[in-house]
Amino acid sequence: MSKIILEREKCIGCGSCQTLCPKYFEISEDGKALIKNSTRDPKTGNDELEINKTECGQEAADSCPVQCIHIK
Repeated sequence: MSKIILEREKCIGCGSCQTLCPKYFEISEDGKALIKNSTRDPKTGNDELEINKTECGQEAADSCPVQCIHIK
């Protein structure tokens, strides 16, 4: 099992994650990325989603210009 973590505070809303991995990412009304069907960690404010396969999530993380997407 893996987890996608998005540090929303750092997101600049470039949209590369959504373009490369629309299965997991979309741009919200505030112009920043969010992980579809994720939960928000109240301590960190990060979006988190547990997944079985990283699929395109790793490509989205690798392409993020501010490196705010992490796969654990």
